Amino acid sequence: MQKDMQLIDGIQDYWTVRSESYSKQNLDEMNNWKREAWRKHILEAAPAKTTLDILDVGTGPGFFAINLALAGHRVTAVDVTEEMLNFARKNAEAYGADVTFSRQNGDTLSFPDASFDLIVNRNVIWNLERPEEALKEWKRVLRPGGRIVYFDANWYLYLFDEKVAKEKADIHKEASNHADQMPEEKTRMLEDIARALPLSKVHRPEWDAETVRKLGMKLIRIQDDIGPDLLDEQQRLEYRANPMFMVCAEKGAGED
Repeated sequence: MQKDMQLIDGIQDYWTVRSESYSKQNLDEMNNWKREAWRKHILEAAPAKTTLDILDVGTGPGFFAINLALAGHRVTAVDVTEEMLNFARKNAEAYGADVTFSRQNGDTLSFPDASFDLIVNRNVIWNLERPEEALKEWKRVLRPGGRIVYFDANWYLYLFDEKVAKEKADIHKEASNHADQMPEEKTRMLEDIARALPLSKVHRPEWDAETVRKLGMKLIRIQDDIGPDLLDEQQRLEYRANPMFMVCAEKGAGED
């Protein structure tokens, strides 16, 4: 238990340190073509409903939550890191977005069963200590016919897979002239955390497809590489060894 708490504290500490720079990164997306691209991509995978009740799990500085609220949907957003939520609230206010923010763990939500039509997140599941339990919890708060749409990647598979490590090293040399790469100290900090997380060594989205089905949900779609639709040229280069993917799963009409 103590080891688990140390891991959770380490994750929170990291994202507290990253909160300001991550918020700036998200605001850049809000102010360029990615804002509309991400919104369109998510809503195309969402249930067909004029106004959706949406939960953004691991909202960070609020990019998804703000974006979807501005599209006219009712949005609730949670994060475990208070500093991230502080930036999310400021960003929502700046854009005039009506979002309900709450500090919660993604795998132990306070909401009643069947509260939401759509659950979204980006780059969240990889850094969860109990990812299957989180998906199970998200299914619980989904309404029948509701969907989970999330984006993630094999961010730290290179720590466990030599082939991926070599490809990532080659990409790093190629991209070394870019000024906005993560500082070495922060990279090492996150690698230490990633080594202890269960999904760092797992090949995905194979794990995701298997787990979604195991939990009794219908797998609607997996997009193995969202890069051509949602990422800029630099990101597509840097993520070549671990492309970002999308998973869309639906809760059946008769499921609990």
